[in-house]
Amino acid sequence: MQWTPDGYVAVVTMFNYQQFRHIQAPGWQLGWTWAKKEVIWSMVGAQTTEQGDCSKFKGNTPHCCKKDPTIVDLLPGTPYNMQIANCCKAGVINTFNQDPANAASSFQISVGLAGTTNKTVKVPKNFTLKAPGPGYTCGRAMIVRPTKFFTQDGRRATQALMTWNVTCTYSQFLAQKTPTCCVSLSSFYNDTIVNCPTCSCGCQNNGTRPGSCVNENSPYLQSAIDGPGKWTGQPLVQCTSHMCPIRIHWHVKLNYKEYWRVKITITNFNYRMNYTQWNLVVQHPNFDNITQLFSFNYKPLTPYGGRINDTAMFWGVKFYNDLLMQAGPLGNAQSELLLRKDSMAFTFDKGWAFPRRVYFNGDNCVMPPPDAYPWLPNASPLTKQPLTLSLLVFWIVLATLLA
Repeated sequence: MQWTPDGYVAVVTMFNYQQFRHIQAPGWQLGWTWAKKEVIWSMVGAQTTEQGDCSKFKGNTPHCCKKDPTIVDLLPGTPYNMQIANCCKAGVINTFNQDPANAASSFQISVGLAGTTNKTVKVPKNFTLKAPGPGYTCGRAMIVRPTKFFTQDGRRATQALMTWNVTCTYSQFLAQKTPTCCVSLSSFYNDTIVNCPTCSCGCQNNGTRPGSCVNENSPYLQSAIDGPGKWTGQPLVQCTSHMCPIRIHWHVKLNYKEYWRVKITITNFNYRMNYTQWNLVVQHPNFDNITQLFSFNYKPLTPYGGRINDTAMFWGVKFYNDLLMQAGPLGNAQSELLLRKDSMAFTFDKGWAFPRRVYFNGDNCVMPPPDAYPWLPNASPLTKQPLTLSLLVFWIVLATLLA
């Protein structure tokens, strides 16, 4: 934004362009490695986690002297003289679809010993983004056209002295070794409840991993919640067969002449985690005919350029159920969908009424195997017709030969 006697002042802004993955508490951590011997004199709207060794400076001491600083956001309630626009949200950045007004985070940084022209300033390297753990891989910084800023009336534009962009991409496989959610199924036409697959998110093994789960009726429940892992963010889930922090239950509830109804229930089994601004993404071929939705917000997603509308994003209503409480009596959110039947495709046969894919907070959830789905009465996943037909043909051929 401007030159200083030994460096520059810059504004760093992180935009979350992901449609249904946000950065949740305890928030983002941004890091890089300086190309030369730069220091950070001061910051507004953020801070480094460590100052480093600044012993060679007399008088004014830099905010950070580390070669590889790590930056974190400031907390809400920070004094106004330490804030800039889009800062101080404890590192939480919402999704672009869900809350575009809060899909960015910014801070200002004053860099010294860096050079004072476009040719002497060197771009930092080895950018890292933790949100809050691993999962993001950042490319190298690319110098682009300087950012332009327009006045409120749009009649004048100013521009930055220098701008570079860094793009970071997410991988669920890098973020965690096991999935974080699973899906269970049921229907009005079959008494079978298809639970989440066993060990979807890990297995109960208190022998090798003590404290990984706790029974809901355990007398030591509260002491386990307040244990050492509380301050490190280690999840403590309820002991279940699937061991997932989140379970999504899809229930085909009712069948009308021209409509059908589905109930969705999200259950939190994590005793140490409230999910703020949660979201759910579901893929189903009948989502182009959603007629009515109860107690959830809804937005269609069109990943195929608008030609196919089979993906929907749901999230909670503000101040009603946008906060998914930790495991317990209040640790769930539910809604019902009313869908108009598509006469060309609708059927309850062969599991058509169940979702194809489900994502919670951007993570792909483990689905039951298709052959375990609730089937219509008197129906079977295996049909004997082909075998009967082949035997009939065999006897006809045999009879012809004997004649």
